[in-house]
Amino acid sequence: MDDAASDTTKGSLRKFLENLSGAGKAIGVLTSGGDAQGMNAAVRAVVRMGIYVGAKVYFICEGYQGMVDGGTNIVEANWESVSSILQVGGTIIGSARCNDFRSREGRLKAACNLVRLGITNLCVIGGDGSLTGANIFRKEWSGLLEELAKNGQIDADAVQRHSHLNVVGMVGSIDNDFCGTDMTIGTDSALHRIIEVVDAIMTTAQSHQRTFVLEVMGRHCGYLALVSALACGADWVFLPESPPEEHWEEHLCVKLSENRARKKRLNIIIVAEGAIDMKNKPITSEEVKQLVVRQLGYDTRVTILGHVQRGGTPSAFDRILASRMGVAAVIALLEATPETPACVVSLSGNHAVRLPLMECVQMTQDVQKAMDEGRFKDAVRLRGRSFEGNLNTYKRLAIKLPDDQIPKSNCNVAVINVGAPAAGMNAAVRAAVRVGIADGHRMLAIYDGFDGFAKGQIKEIGWTDVGGWTGQGGSILGTKRVLPGKYLEAIATQMRTHNIHALLIIGGFEAYLGLLELSAAREKHEEFCVPMVMVPATVSNNVPGSDFSIGADTALNTITDTCDRIKQSASGTKRRVFIIETMGGYCGYLANMGGLAAGADAAYIFEEPFDIRDLQSNVEHLTEKMKTTIQRGLVLRNESCSENYTTDFIYQLYSEEGKGVFDCRKNVLGHMQQGGAPSPFDRNFGTKISARAMEWITSKLKEFKGKRFVTDDSVCVLGISKRNVLFQPIAELKKETDFEHRIPKEQWWLKLRPLMKILAKYKTSYDVSDAGQMEHVYYRGTHEEPAAI
Repeated sequence: MDDAASDTTKGSLRKFLENLSGAGKAIGVLTSGGDAQGMNAAVRAVVRMGIYVGAKVYFICEGYQGMVDGGTNIVEANWESVSSILQVGGTIIGSARCNDFRSREGRLKAACNLVRLGITNLCVIGGDGSLTGANIFRKEWSGLLEELAKNGQIDADAVQRHSHLNVVGMVGSIDNDFCGTDMTIGTDSALHRIIEVVDAIMTTAQSHQRTFVLEVMGRHCGYLALVSALACGADWVFLPESPPEEHWEEHLCVKLSENRARKKRLNIIIVAEGAIDMKNKPITSEEVKQLVVRQLGYDTRVTILGHVQRGGTPSAFDRILASRMGVAAVIALLEATPETPACVVSLSGNHAVRLPLMECVQMTQDVQKAMDEGRFKDAVRLRGRSFEGNLNTYKRLAIKLPDDQIPKSNCNVAVINVGAPAAGMNAAVRAAVRVGIADGHRMLAIYDGFDGFAKGQIKEIGWTDVGGWTGQGGSILGTKRVLPGKYLEAIATQMRTHNIHALLIIGGFEAYLGLLELSAAREKHEEFCVPMVMVPATVSNNVPGSDFSIGADTALNTITDTCDRIKQSASGTKRRVFIIETMGGYCGYLANMGGLAAGADAAYIFEEPFDIRDLQSNVEHLTEKMKTTIQRGLVLRNESCSENYTTDFIYQLYSEEGKGVFDCRKNVLGHMQQGGAPSPFDRNFGTKISARAMEWITSKLKEFKGKRFVTDDSVCVLGISKRNVLFQPIAELKKETDFEHRIPKEQWWLKLRPLMKILAKYKTSYDVSDAGQMEHVYYRGTHEEPAAI
């Protein structure tokens, strides 16, 4: 598996090294501006990928200040320098705001320090200020060198040899305030901190019937406030980009008292620190509290989260994002020519892209300009379609129109959970129910999967029935793995009895199979000739038609947290290797991505067959590793990766072969991967994708007033594919499915497999053909929907 000895691997490895050799190159990596969780993962990826391709890599400590001061601030990094930092928040190489670098004299000193070490490639991890600074430096570079040569600080030969500076940026900022990238490094972890606090506050607020005003970070950008409001179902949110209408004070009080009248025992109001009104006047959390106390007399408390949001361990999402971006940054530096503009490596949907740095900075500044000039609609639009989508979804789910103002569709739409429980299912049900009611449908909840469907466990579900569901794990509706095949007659009867016009199925592979069975039964039972759509929700992430499933992110965080604890226990005992078994059926997503997020030495998966030679090679690799300062190992194994190489077998083999060098422990994570409160990603993803599914159902029902639906495009799976949200007819997905092993025939994350191996010091082939083209910020797919979460 990890042995580079196979012929195919050798061929592609040679091709990779011929195209991208870092020999003779020096890369400097620095973190600048405010810190963000995940920066260390990015630093680790840059250092290891740089060393892997033969370049020298230098830490530039304390940001630009260290570059200006030079000396011990610029040190060569080795493989072990970045060991054990993946799970650490902040940045180990330090960050500082630097005034010296703003002056030409400061930049002259910095250039002198870099040239003396031959560093002509810079990887800058920071916000828009840090990246703008890097671009100015790049433009002035040749002029600075000439000046240094004139002053006799460097020789003319050095000016020739190091004539141009390549700059690649990665955006590390918890605010997610940088245009051109869907998620900046640190944003997801900051959301984790906020949601942990909100969940804790909700229990105390409920006990005392309190109102809580929470202030979150975001001086110029309301992303954290908006997404946390969406993820916890807040009553009201104040954002800099979208100030409340005139007389908002009145509307807020009416909304809070209506919610109390609906028997809601608590209110949550989220305020971004940069919140303003239409006249650009700040709205403070204290002001909101005073208003609520004065007008309504509610017991109200303010909690300001502050720097808690920057701290703590990075989430699995941020570690994977930072690792992917770090590797992409090194590739971009190796491919750069003197003509290449400074670029940013970023995320578009689920796809890594390169964008011109200054286009991104310009667009980010345009947002601020629009806000300053009171053009708030433009500000929201410039933030990107994902921000706009989040805002519209929040408004639809938070504000219920009076019943007499909602035009009735006279349609009944049913929602069902199928398969194993997954965190985030309840958020998806809540979103579907509320969007359905807002669209004028009567919403029905089916309890206990297809089994309950056949038995008629169906009830109408209202707006307030789903209040507070977003943070609940498991499945409140109840779910079973039973398929509809045996009960088609009974289910058709229930569809007729309850006059069901459309069906939304939320679940995993069983839901997919169930949808196929219902679709096939249309000829026999006309009751199934209605629009049916499935939203993927399973920890295994094995549903064809979608890159992500609701619940997989929560499971990944559970695996990563557990691996962190296990690695920590090994740091005391030394010379210990842990073998950890993850869930996923035949799908290796959790093992592979968990391995990438936790810094594993190997991950055994079904999709990449392995034999005894691969196991032997891994043992040898770990034996070598024990001779270094990193005396511990972590190996992940997907539960069904091999019939004969079981977890016990691998554990016994490692124990025997590692005698005298290391000892072994094994751990089966089991059902803890299905439990727990959903992560912010799963709450948000579940909410948005389910709301989108409901909009599709509404448009179908409007399109075919009272007609029967018989075409393939009326039975779909809704999912994310690369950069877009797509509805794909299930009939078309059949040919992309490996039914025996319950996985899609092609899986996007297998392309990231070499990344884990490279970062664990294995020689492997890595296809970088996707990485090449520079795109433009203004280009966003014309007809597709963006898949940003």
